[in-house]
Amino acid sequence: MYRQYETVNVTRRGPGAKIELNRPERLNAWSDQFSLDLLAAIREVTDNPEIRAVAVTGAGRAFSSGADLKEASERAGGLDVYRILTERYHPIMTGIRLMPKPVIAAVNGPAAGIGLSLALACDLVVAAESAFFQLAFVNIGLVPDGGSSLFVPSRVGFTRAAELAMLGERLPAQTALDWGLINRVWLDGEFGEQVNALLDRLASGATKSYAGTKRQLNRWLYAQMDDQLEFEAGIQREMAASGDFAEGLAAFAAKRPPRFTGA
Repeated sequence: MYRQYETVNVTRRGPGAKIELNRPERLNAWSDQFSLDLLAAIREVTDNPEIRAVAVTGAGRAFSSGADLKEASERAGGLDVYRILTERYHPIMTGIRLMPKPVIAAVNGPAAGIGLSLALACDLVVAAESAFFQLAFVNIGLVPDGGSSLFVPSRVGFTRAAELAMLGERLPAQTALDWGLINRVWLDGEFGEQVNALLDRLASGATKSYAGTKRQLNRWLYAQMDDQLEFEAGIQREMAASGDFAEGLAAFAAKRPPRFTGA
């Protein structure tokens, strides 16, 4: 099976499937079309009983750089952050968590902003040695969204979650592994082969057991996920109306450091 959406590809590897984020010229940044395509791909692999495990990865040199700020800065009539989150992004995250199959995030390059949220929504996160992770929201005057205010502290605790969210710095793959944010790091030259081997292992494994494990972990760690996603979206709506976010977008467009005032 091979399905090519406008910005996402779905390929079969026996009983496994790969979802490839395919906007390499924009480092797989999330546009309107991208979010629609990714949700359709998630639903496609969920509904296909022949698919027993899924890997999500990026085309080109990035996993995903986050929201497409160029598109956001050019949008006429302003940016309805709340609608984008609740109608486009949240169904993707909950779709991955509720999928009764194991999902691997194969992070081949930078995973930033909502791209990091996507990776951490998956069950296992593996990374190429050159990859990095970044809660970049603060750098444009926003707060973590897409579930990352839940996914990050559930993996690394308050101390490191606060550092990632408030400093907005890049976290190298090896450090992410040491912190417990991700599961494995492989050399760049071995990454594709290792991802395939892991996907094959899960796709030929005890599918119902994996599904049961996900249900257990969801109940213990993510029982309040829907409430947290709604809470995130509400705060992000406040941030999107702030002067600091306007300055963050302007600075991004002008390729200069932002000058935040706290307004």
